[in-house]
Amino acid sequence: MNQPNATQKPEPDLASTQRDPEEESVHRALEGYYRTGKPPWDTGVTPPELVDLVEGHGALPPGRALELGCGTGTNATYLARHGWEVAAVDLIDRAVDQAREKAAAAGVAVRLLHGDATRLDELDVPGPFDLFFDLSCYCGVPLHRRDAYAAGLTHRAAPGARLLMFGYGPEPLGNPIPEVTSWAAGVTADELRARFPGWELIDVTPGTNSVPTFWFTLRRDA
Repeated sequence: MNQPNATQKPEPDLASTQRDPEEESVHRALEGYYRTGKPPWDTGVTPPELVDLVEGHGALPPGRALELGCGTGTNATYLARHGWEVAAVDLIDRAVDQAREKAAAAGVAVRLLHGDATRLDELDVPGPFDLFFDLSCYCGVPLHRRDAYAAGLTHRAAPGARLLMFGYGPEPLGNPIPEVTSWAAGVTADELRARFPGWELIDVTPGTNSVPTFWFTLRRDA
């Protein structure tokens, strides 16, 4: 059996990557969620949309996967248990520590990295990857860092790679102002088409939440 959590090279000083107040606000807000209790996006249950992609009709064959914003590691561990070679990144060290514990308890190897999903060049995740999974990470990224996020994935995508992304839609007018200004923008299909050249948006499925949410599936050109 593979040994989980192999020793990684020294991680970057994340303080040096907090380049403006908006990014610092995101970091503080996310830290607060993990410090005070379970974040709403980190349910401990693998979503059926990912299960269908991995186990359903026409499932992808196991390959290399990268999870962006992995939280406490529920989905990274799930993928590893189903034969995928998994790397996973999260901005919050508390979440990464819990993810390491979860992977170790499951007896699977997951490459867990504390870092910024919009600065993958600063991490040891060279790719290529066949699957990218994002559960509410991109929609929380400040707008000025989203092109860097898309470029980082595109650079690491194998031909035909999939990106399965869950995101919140734009905040309706009149809603309370969110903790971070850019979070109100959410994510839309038109934005993804614009920011991910060389990818095809092949599916948009509304979520079942009480606020507008969507599952987006993109495929990298072969």
